[in-house]
Amino acid sequence: MTMENEIRAVIDKFHKKVESDPELKKELMPIKKTINMDLGEEAYGFRIEDAHVKEFRTELMDNADIIVTTTPENLRNLMNGTLRPMKAYVLKKIKIKGKLDDVMFLKKFF
Repeated sequence: MTMENEIRAVIDKFHKKVESDPELKKELMPIKKTINMDLGEEAYGFRIEDAHVKEFRTELMDNADIIVTTTPENLRNLMNGTLRPMKAYVLKKIKIKGKLDDVMFLKKFF
């Protein structure tokens, strides 16, 4: 079982959150980032633009601003809250490459 449906569900939740929070939407509008998620046997890429996830793909995208490397199990645990992001990072269960500001942006998804 792949993580695609779970990732799409998080993206849908993100879109609903943005649409229901005008301040968050205003904050996110100028952000344009490409994000890759390398899960070993699975890979996903997408762009954030105009406070919306665009071009979701089941492959890595070129020139990503943020690269998240983890396992499907660790990502699932992050998404359902059984693994805290900082703990995952400290225990090296997740690796994130990108500028600090870009990495901090990822918190908006959770």
